[in-house]
Amino acid sequence: MSTDSEERRDFSRIPFDAEAHVQAADGNRLMHCRVIDISLNGVLVDKRRDWRPTLNDPFEVELLLDNGAAVIQMQARVAHIGDESVGFACEFIDVDSITHLKRLVELNLGDEGLLHRELSALFERH
Repeated sequence: MSTDSEERRDFSRIPFDAEAHVQAADGNRLMHCRVIDISLNGVLVDKRRDWRPTLNDPFEVELLLDNGAAVIQMQARVAHIGDESVGFACEFIDVDSITHLKRLVELNLGDEGLLHRELSALFERH
């Protein structure tokens, strides 16, 4: 059964197992989390028991690819808080990082038309 938020989703979620470094924008807290899934617009990570984020908190998120050989870095805000996960909406991503992310999504979607629609939706939002 789909929810309203799933029906409105402009970006495909890609299940992805990787390490993420999540740091509060003020630099006070750094956590190591596991990535649950990613999209062109954000990332969902597991929530540690001692972490109490609030909606719209700003964070720096680094996704480590190929054991750290490549990194996707983004400035993001907390968009969703679940019992076991935290979802981030990307606010800013550099050219190298969006290139890695685009390629990763492209490989996992297997549908070039869908990728182009999602890229268009991304550019319309920013």
